[in-house]
Amino acid sequence: MEKEYDFSNGVRGKFYNKDAEFQLPIYLEPEIESFFKNLAQKQKTNLNDIVNKLLLKDKELLEMANLKG
Repeated sequence: MEKEYDFSNGVRGKFYNKDAEFQLPIYLEPEIESFFKNLAQKQKTNLNDIVNKLLLKDKELLEMANLKG
């Protein structure tokens, strides 16, 4: 690295996008990832779809449990 950098020609906010959405990375344990990758391959879909469907079902169950409690 240099001791100093010249930012005199820099433009503040040049790449800023107020509507940008960020996807957080989710890291699965190797055994879990392998299981769901194999399942996705068998179902001819991708890991992202399998995990999202599973989490959506869990969300529905939790919402139903909260309504009853």
